Amino acid sequence: MSKSSAQYSQYPQHHPHDHGRAFPRRPTTAAAAAIPLPATDDAYTIVHHGKQVRLGPVVFWIVVGTVVLLGLWSAATATYFAFRDDVLTRLIARQAEMQYAYEDRIAELRAKVDRTTSRQLLDQEQFDQKLDQIMKRQTALESRATALGAMPDVTGSIPRSTPQRGESGQSTTQGTPKPSPISDTVIFVAPPDREARLESRAPAVMAPQANQFAKNQGFDNVLVRLTTSLDQVERRQMAALSAVEEGMDSRMRRMRGVVSDLGLNLASLEAAVPRTAMGGPFVPVKLTANAGPFEKQLNRINVSRAEMDRLNRTLALVPYRKPVIGEVEFTSGFGVRSDPFLGRPAMHTGLDFRAATGDPVRVTANGKVISAGWSGGYGRMIEVDHGNGLATRYGHLSEINVKVGEVVKIGQVVGLVGSTGRSTGPHLHYETRIDGEAIDPQKFLRAGVRLSAG
Repeated sequence: MSKSSAQYSQYPQHHPHDHGRAFPRRPTTAAAAAIPLPATDDAYTIVHHGKQVRLGPVVFWIVVGTVVLLGLWSAATATYFAFRDDVLTRLIARQAEMQYAYEDRIAELRAKVDRTTSRQLLDQEQFDQKLDQIMKRQTALESRATALGAMPDVTGSIPRSTPQRGESGQSTTQGTPKPSPISDTVIFVAPPDREARLESRAPAVMAPQANQFAKNQGFDNVLVRLTTSLDQVERRQMAALSAVEEGMDSRMRRMRGVVSDLGLNLASLEAAVPRTAMGGPFVPVKLTANAGPFEKQLNRINVSRAEMDRLNRTLALVPYRKPVIGEVEFTSGFGVRSDPFLGRPAMHTGLDFRAATGDPVRVTANGKVISAGWSGGYGRMIEVDHGNGLATRYGHLSEINVKVGEVVKIGQVVGLVGSTGRSTGPHLHYETRIDGEAIDPQKFLRAGVRLSAG
């Protein structure tokens, strides 16, 4: 291959059918010089087996470039296959690293989801526990309200606020009326309002379910409000119990004080109380080990009520009530006075109550009639034995409605006012005696006023 084909012209062309022949020698320089040569140019000629291929420079360099690129590609391929294990190892390691990172991220996200789920479950469980505690407490408060409503000496009203100044006197008069002088016990009448039923309406507040509260993300505030409301109800219940217990204790102190002031023996009076038809096995009062302040206070109140009932039955034999109805007006007191007939000093053993003829005379304590008839200066007179040495006399009666041996009760009408016997006009002569000795009746009446004050 060269830029000119002249150098090849001195050789004969070779053909396949020329094998074995002797080639004739061409003429030498002189002959060659006689043949004209083509002009040289930039073309490239490729001769193969006598065939010539002329290539231009552009094509030539394209061929050369292609050969060079193929060589480079072969070298690169050989290098790749020589070092492909390291490349694959690095690629696999990179892929594994990416996979591990992806798995770690997934595990982290899964852990976060688990923690969130666990927290939600824990919050739900805590909410359920709190709600269960509130429901149990609500049930306990309802049972307490029922116990309070069953108590005869509890008004059944748990006020929401302190009564106003103008309402205090009226509420006291309506809620706890004063005992009648003829009554043996104080009668506590419950007012018509029953605000204690407020506790039984509380479940309406807790009607929504736990899930609804959790969805609204406000169940904590709801539980706080419910707890606060239950605390207020419990405080009102405890306040009502405290008021009842204080009232009972105060009344029992007055009862014992009255018996002591009258100079009577409480044990002897209790022994004189007639026994009614009662019975049953003895079951001691016991408190459970988990009894709270409310249960303990309620137990004290029940014990105090039983004690007060016993004192009331005992005091039913003490004549501290008035024998006539209406305002008390004495025409003559107990002690030394001027005799209305003789004008000389004389001992008056009773009280003279102003009254009109025919007004009812009532017995002032439970007892038994031991005298009913005419008795000298007493005129028509009734004497009632109240036991333990206590007795009362009712003189100058116009009519007697009982007979000897009859058992009479407090407030029972035993006769009518008159002016029989040694009397200057219609009135009731009333006496109280201890072991046959006349005692000023006002002492007993003042004790009745003291008891009625509570």
